[in-house]
Amino acid sequence: MSSKISTIMAKFKYQARTKEGELQVGNVEAFSKEAAVNILTSHGIFILSLENAEEKLWYSKITSVFKRAGLKDLMIFSRQFATLLESKVPLNDALKNLYKQTRNPIVQEVIFEVASDIDSGLPLSKALERQGHFFSEFYISMIRSAEITGRLEEAINYLANYLEKQIMWRGKIINSLIYPAFLIVGFVAVVILLVTVVLPNIRPVFEESGVVLPWYSKIIFDLGTFLVTWWWAVLLVLIPLIVILVEYFRGDEGRIVLDEIILRTPILGGLFKGMYLARFSESLSILIKGGIPIAQAIEITSHSIGSYIYRDILHGVSERVRGGELLSGSLAGNAYFPDLVGQMVGIGETTGRLDELLTRVSVYYTREVEDITGRLSELIQPIVIAFVGIFIGVLFASILVPIYNLIQGFKI
Repeated sequence: MSSKISTIMAKFKYQARTKEGELQVGNVEAFSKEAAVNILTSHGIFILSLENAEEKLWYSKITSVFKRAGLKDLMIFSRQFATLLESKVPLNDALKNLYKQTRNPIVQEVIFEVASDIDSGLPLSKALERQGHFFSEFYISMIRSAEITGRLEEAINYLANYLEKQIMWRGKIINSLIYPAFLIVGFVAVVILLVTVVLPNIRPVFEESGVVLPWYSKIIFDLGTFLVTWWWAVLLVLIPLIVILVEYFRGDEGRIVLDEIILRTPILGGLFKGMYLARFSESLSILIKGGIPIAQAIEITSHSIGSYIYRDILHGVSERVRGGELLSGSLAGNAYFPDLVGQMVGIGETTGRLDELLTRVSVYYTREVEDITGRLSELIQPIVIAFVGIFIGVLFASILVPIYNLIQGFKI
C-alpha cells in the first residue's frame, strides 16, 4: 500500500530563538511539518513551537469578523510608524517594534510580511504594494514619492493626519445619524405593532356598527389584514429583495447609482460633495508637491476620494491632461466641480503654484465640511421629526375618525 505524497504547500507559524537568544516569530511555507522543521533548523535557529497556520477552529470564521483591519488600524499603524521614524529609529527596528505592539493579528501579519520583504532588499513602497489589501494606491504612491525626496517621516505623518481626519468625519456623520435612524426604526416598529395587532381587533367593531371608513383608514386596516395573513409571503419576497439590492449596490454600477442618490440628497449631498472636493484637492496637492506627474497624480487621487462618480470623472480628466489640456480646462463646466475649484486651479497653473492653491481649496472645503457635520443633527432631526409626525398623524386619524363617527352614530 503506497502513501500519497502531498504536493500542496502549507503555511506554518513558528516561534524560535536564534543562537544569540533573540526571539523570532513568523511563517514558513513547506510541504509538511517535517519539511518546515528542516527549513528552520537549516537556518540555525531553535524551534520553540510550530503549528499549521491554516488550521482554523470551528468558530474562527465568526471571530474573524471582529478582527478585520480597517481605516482606524491603518491610522494607528501610520501614527506609531511616523513617531518611531521621527525618533530616528531604523526602519527595520521600527517595524519590529510595531509588530510587538500591535494586537490585531491581521495587522501583525501585514507588518511581518512588510518587514520580511524589506529584509530581502525591497524598498518600503514595494513592500507595501505587496500588501495592497491593507494599503491603498494613494498611500503607496505617497511613500514612493517620499522615498525619492527623502521625506519619509513627513509623508507618513501626513498620511496619519489624513486618515485621522477621514475617521473623524465619518464618526461625526454616523453620530449625527444615530438619533434619526433610531427614531425611524422605532416608528416603523410601532406602526407594524398597530397594524398587525391593534387594528385587526377593532376593525370588526366598526364593520358591525356600519361605520363607513375613510379611504385612508381602509388602506391602513387592509395593510394590517394583509400583513397578518401573508406575513410569510412578505418575508419570502423581502429577504431576497434586500439581498439582491445589497449585492447590486456592492457592484460598480450600484455604487455609482448610490453615489448619485447621496450627492442629490439635500444636506447630505452638500456634505459629501464638500468632503470629496477636500480629499481631491488635498491629495492632488501632496502628490504634485512630491514630484509625481500631474496626470498620474490625478489618476491616483481618483482612487483615494471614495466616490465612484468622482473616480470616473477624474479618469477622464487625467486622459485629457495627458493629451495636453490644462487641468482647469478639464474641470470647467463639470457639475461636480464648482467654479471656485476651476478658478483656483487656473490661478495655480498661471502662477506656477498649483499645489499651494489646491491646499487653499482643501482648507476651504474642510472648513465647510466641519461646519456641516457640526450642524448635521440640527439640520436632519427636524426634517425626520416632521415626516414621522405626518405619518403618525395619518395613522392616528385613520383610527380616531372612525371612532368619532361611531360615537356620533350612537348619539343619533
